[in-house]
Amino acid sequence: MVHTEAKTFDRKPAAQAWIDKRERELAQPGALESAKKEDPPLADAIDRYIRESKRDIGRTKKQVLDAISAAAIGKMRCSEIGSQQVLQFAQSLNVKPQTAANYISHLAAVFRIARPAWGYPLDMQAMDDARAVMTKLGTTARSEKRSRRPTLEELDRILTHFQTVRKRRPDSAPMAALAAFALFSTRRLEEMCRIEWRDFDEEGGRVLVRDMKNPGQKIGNDIWCDLVPEAVRIVKAQPRLDDRIFPYGTDAVGMAFTRACQFLEIEDLHLHDLRHEGTSRLFEMGWNIPHVAAVTGHRSWTSLKRYTHIRQTGDKFAGWKWIDIIAPQNANGDRNG
Repeated sequence: MVHTEAKTFDRKPAAQAWIDKRERELAQPGALESAKKEDPPLADAIDRYIRESKRDIGRTKKQVLDAISAAAIGKMRCSEIGSQQVLQFAQSLNVKPQTAANYISHLAAVFRIARPAWGYPLDMQAMDDARAVMTKLGTTARSEKRSRRPTLEELDRILTHFQTVRKRRPDSAPMAALAAFALFSTRRLEEMCRIEWRDFDEEGGRVLVRDMKNPGQKIGNDIWCDLVPEAVRIVKAQPRLDDRIFPYGTDAVGMAFTRACQFLEIEDLHLHDLRHEGTSRLFEMGWNIPHVAAVTGHRSWTSLKRYTHIRQTGDKFAGWKWIDIIAPQNANGDRNG
């Protein structure tokens, strides 16, 4: 089989120079055999990574990988990508260093398996070298730990807004209930919208969170998490419209919260901050790390240690009016659904 290569040039002298260079390179011992190995564009390697991964890639990670595929580096052959090309790509992103770090982290996952799994010439050492340089230059940086917590006044405005919207549009998602459940259960948005009625153990005051986010595992990472009484009440107040307790799309719920904060001019508050608020509340109530972890689902307690500086101040949500509004004591989703 005859080995062929093709490359486009604007001028004939440049083309002839490349031909002469490649002929000399291929004349070296073993060079021709090496040239015949698969050397697809990076975009093809990314596509194969997504297709063959048995783990859930996740919406955000897939969006990042798709963006890398569409970029100039995605069109380059695997063998053409070294540390300089990775660095240049990161510098071209025009995003915060923390965001750039996420891009490179997801790209590194492709590098890590491409050569051993498929024989593609992506050099993991080049990736490691590039990451070391990017850290030194400040191109990438670790994500900052958010500490934003909503005030009771902000929560009151947000939930009042959600109740007003629901009265106008009864078929819309019960955003007040979703926001309150996020706070008291400390669940992530994707987890809330995935929980089914069969996962709710009312007697045990707990819920089975399937495929819980974990750095080393996601699919099959099913964890029983305790529910505080307020979270149990909110679940029981929901009508059984579906197999899921909250049968709503994560994008729609997330956007509804974002739009509400924009409309109310509440700055820098994310739906995920309610998980932080709920966790902080438990420590303020005097709970210890193992007790809190039973609610949040953390396998490692390291990430919870940053809360331990919180002084016990009691429960600022004691007697909170919104629990009775969202989940009246006599509410029963089974009968009302």
